[in-house]
Amino acid sequence: MSVRPATLQDLPRILEIYGPYVENTAISFEYAVPTLEEFTQRFLKITAWFPWLVWEENGAVLGYAYGSLPFERAAYQWSAEASIYLCPEACGKGIGKKLYAALEELLQKQGYRKVYAIITTANAPSVAFHEAVGYRHTAAMPGCGYKFGQWHGTIWMEKELNTWDTPPRQPVSVHQVWEEKR
Repeated sequence: MSVRPATLQDLPRILEIYGPYVENTAISFEYAVPTLEEFTQRFLKITAWFPWLVWEENGAVLGYAYGSLPFERAAYQWSAEASIYLCPEACGKGIGKKLYAALEELLQKQGYRKVYAIITTANAPSVAFHEAVGYRHTAAMPGCGYKFGQWHGTIWMEKELNTWDTPPRQPVSVHQVWEEKR
């Protein structure tokens, strides 16, 4: 049982975990499961700067979490977004908390002040999970997404990772954080 950085070899399994969220729920606002090629490009773009972690147990990936940019403008550069997906058999076992703890530690070391979670209102267990790991409600966007014949809203939650008033520096790549750990 361990948390480790995701690799390209993990992507078929990660896509297997993500696919049912797209196909069967409004948890993801995507309408179609990305192809492996599309998902690989997404992974490469995100991991050029942010961490993407997997939970592995007995050689099988059971879940993943990653950071990304919630906003594009320069003044937002100290904000990150966290996303997490688990296979059904991994839910309720504390895996999500361990993945998020590892992700948040890396985002904090990268120099992010706040991390956001954007959760579909159809996903009450995710709201409860985020509350349990220290996130607080900051915004609601009712009826902003349409999927499966109905409107769904999103809830924005945030957690403070660094408490400084003035940032000591711009955020750095996760690769720089990993290099500093060696």
